[in-house]
Amino acid sequence: MLRQNGKKMIKAFNARHSVFTAQRLSFSVKKSWTLSNKKSWTPLASEDALLQKITTQALILDMNNHMNASSALTVPWFLKQMPMAYFNQISEERRKQHLQAVIAIRDLQQLNLSLKLESKGEEGSSEVTFINSQTKTGNLYSQIKNLSVPEGSNLARVRVYSALDNSLALNVFSFESSTKGKQVATLEDAEPILEYIKNLKAGQYDSDPRVPKYCDLFSDENIADYITRVSPSYVIEGGPRRFLIQRGLFEEVKGTDGTAVHIETYTGSTPAARNTPAASEEGTPVLTQGWITVAASNVLPEVLLRLSSSMISAGGYSINRANMESVSDHEHSSAEMPAVVTMLRLLVSPDPLGKGKEVADLLKKDLKRAKWLDDSTTDLGLIRFPWLGTEKAEIINAFCSMLHGPLAKIDSQAFISIKSIVDCIAVNSVCMHHAASIAELFMDRFNPNGSAISTQEFKKREADIRSHICMLSFDSPRTVLLKMLDGTAAALRTNFFNEDRYALSLRIDPSIMMPSPLDPLKPMPFGVFFVHGRHFNAFHCRFRDIARGGLRLVTPPNSDKYVQESSRQFDEAYGLSFAQQLKNKDIPEGGAKGVVLVNTPAMPAAAKFFAVRKSVRGFTDSLLDLIVKDSVKNLVDLYGKDELIYLGPDEQVIASDIEYIINRAGQRGYPIPAAFMSSKKDDGINHKEFGVTSEGVVVYLDVALRSVLKINPHKDPFTIKITGGPDGDVAGNLIKILFRDYGDNCKVVGIADGFGVAEDPNGLDREELMRLVTESLPITSFTKAKLSSEGIMMDVETEEGLARRYSMHFRVKSDAFVPAGGRPNTINGDNWREFLDADGKPSSPLIVEGANIFTTQEARENLFKHAGVAIVKDSSANKCGVITSSCEVACSMLLSKEEFMAIKKPLVDDVLVRLRLLARLEAELLFREYKNYPGALPHFSERISFAIGKVTDAVTDALADVQPSDPLFQSLLPLIRENLPDKLAEVAW
Repeated sequence: MLRQNGKKMIKAFNARHSVFTAQRLSFSVKKSWTLSNKKSWTPLASEDALLQKITTQALILDMNNHMNASSALTVPWFLKQMPMAYFNQISEERRKQHLQAVIAIRDLQQLNLSLKLESKGEEGSSEVTFINSQTKTGNLYSQIKNLSVPEGSNLARVRVYSALDNSLALNVFSFESSTKGKQVATLEDAEPILEYIKNLKAGQYDSDPRVPKYCDLFSDENIADYITRVSPSYVIEGGPRRFLIQRGLFEEVKGTDGTAVHIETYTGSTPAARNTPAASEEGTPVLTQGWITVAASNVLPEVLLRLSSSMISAGGYSINRANMESVSDHEHSSAEMPAVVTMLRLLVSPDPLGKGKEVADLLKKDLKRAKWLDDSTTDLGLIRFPWLGTEKAEIINAFCSMLHGPLAKIDSQAFISIKSIVDCIAVNSVCMHHAASIAELFMDRFNPNGSAISTQEFKKREADIRSHICMLSFDSPRTVLLKMLDGTAAALRTNFFNEDRYALSLRIDPSIMMPSPLDPLKPMPFGVFFVHGRHFNAFHCRFRDIARGGLRLVTPPNSDKYVQESSRQFDEAYGLSFAQQLKNKDIPEGGAKGVVLVNTPAMPAAAKFFAVRKSVRGFTDSLLDLIVKDSVKNLVDLYGKDELIYLGPDEQVIASDIEYIINRAGQRGYPIPAAFMSSKKDDGINHKEFGVTSEGVVVYLDVALRSVLKINPHKDPFTIKITGGPDGDVAGNLIKILFRDYGDNCKVVGIADGFGVAEDPNGLDREELMRLVTESLPITSFTKAKLSSEGIMMDVETEEGLARRYSMHFRVKSDAFVPAGGRPNTINGDNWREFLDADGKPSSPLIVEGANIFTTQEARENLFKHAGVAIVKDSSANKCGVITSSCEVACSMLLSKEEFMAIKKPLVDDVLVRLRLLARLEAELLFREYKNYPGALPHFSERISFAIGKVTDAVTDALADVQPSDPLFQSLLPLIRENLPDKLAEVAW
């Protein structure tokens, strides 16, 4: 009976073709039925459970019928409307998953509905699919912008598809493990391509202008090599013609950081013919669509995809299909950074070539620049103010970034960050139009195509813009805009119109960055360069025409720290270069410094290393744009003089950076490229390898211990604390030299680095510290078992560890403190009292500054005045690094690489002897003056530097017009020879 009733109920449900609801089945039929807060059904009797079962079966059958009907409608549509490439490139299993989702989306009949499907594969691979119920410009960009690359993975492939009727978009992002070796294609995979090349060589496609002409790139050897660089899917899924086009693009960009772009009209089959997966891709031209292929070297795939898609969408194009693969460029890889060319192919509508060659060429130009544009530029010029465009947006962002420091001094709250500066002028369209007028004035002033405006015209337009800005009623936007206008007037050179530039660089009048009126204690620099690029800003400041100083990279740990570093970036470059000017008393060059600030908080942790290396490249190439003669001659040059820049290594610059800088200088035509950057691995004197800076620091420490504390370090025990890790250049070599020269007399009682802190009043274990130095490990790798009962070791991941790391140099008691690493102004006017205990006694009576401007001038004065702390200033204590760089440059000018390598060991030995001599001569003079005259040690250090600097400038001026054949010059040759290392003079003189 129940079975018969059940059949009747099922039949009734099928007849009505209804969805089960509470209204259809009244809960009042059985009073014993109740609703639970955990279940939809809570049967209290067996017959109720049976009724629930029957109803459930009826509903399942009803839904099955509904799904079958939906499938009957959707499957034929799917097979007819999805492009053939989809069926060729997506596996049958994955297509079924997609189809299930598509049926659900189409059944709901909702506009702008989207689904996200995630799946895991073998060996760490994964896939994310986005399905949208309509194709819409900006969909792809939005997905990429919010796409998160799984930790330990790389974006390996992208497949973008649109239904022919534009009612569906399906985008697939594939990820592979970054540690798994890439599977490469074989000749067997490429048989259709090899056959195509054979026919190409025989002239079969000579009449087709779309097919590349046969050349050596398509020889058996070159094609076999290229096949080993790509994945099987790249070879199997793409057509032979596309393969050859991309082979040519790879040749253009391999071994560079460049981008090549190819645009052609789409010649696929017409929609009517594309109703099966087996349809051919080759057919009559579809003039409404075009293929864009972007080959970009050394860029994160997700970054290239996001920026290219934003640029294309902003141009009014829809992306209907896309493919992305990577090609290995292993010959140009380094241990730290593999070289890869990313191939991105997009089918867009309308066809760019259909709009004319000029439009297509402009799109090419924009796409070549896309990967170098900062997100702030694309956001401002493509999203917030599309009428502005990326060119003017980049100029506006560059000036806001460059002027952050000076503006923050005017109002630290209103101009707390670069973003706040941009936002205050983006508050309304009036202000943005003024900013656009300033950007346009800048462009017109430096347009090298024969249309640059005259100085008179510039001043007239500048005055007109200024008058309109002054009428603004809002203080902050008015202040920013006027400062930007001043910045435009201060610009002397720019690479803005260089189509292949990596970033936007400016040679500026230094006065724009200095306070007004000028502080008499802060002399005006000789020259300043500013570079604005993707995720970085950089300043290079120098105090003499011919100057030398290191390049340092600053990578803040969080956004608050980035804001702080940005506001004081120029001050850091200024302070370091001025300290370098004082330091360079023993060499011909003046002082300089480059500071590259990388916006590391704005990127995923996995991308930071890559972004830092790219920042070095962007800074280097953009600086070369403004100093290499072949480049400068194509610019509007308001400076009018040749300039030479000499760099050296500083914080976070690694061996591959040095190698790139030198190689790029050679490629760009810089005179004596080996002299552009010092501390080269082979034909150079690497600072870390030979510990050159630390050799000088130890000499000053030795003399200071004897003079101030009456400690003979060869006989008496002493304690020392150090900032900077065992894996660092200065700190690591300092530890090594201290134990080499003084053995167990030296007890290191505290070390703090970026990873953590170790403290032990009985002295950190000597053998364990040497192990860390040898293996280049941070202090957190110290074996805790080797601490005494009073020792501790903590990393910065804990609150206590972080607090101890930041306070170690204040708290720990020692005879001497050597800052051998750390950020500028760590001890400053606000916190110097923390260096004193409750009784007013310093935690260390002696400081030898191995790191630049670790202590501010105000802090030095107060520590000496209130606690008698003797401080050996950085411009004396760590000068030996730059002396070494100067010697290396002299070698580059006088010797070939082979000649240098032949005498490297005795030459380096000579340099080390000379370093210790020069350090001891100044140290003994310094403490002699300190003993005989009143005043603090930093004062005497500066007096010595100023005195030598004045003599150097006077001699330089006197010899400015003296030729080598002049008798005066000849009479000075013995003095010049005397200042060269003995081995260099012996070989090269």
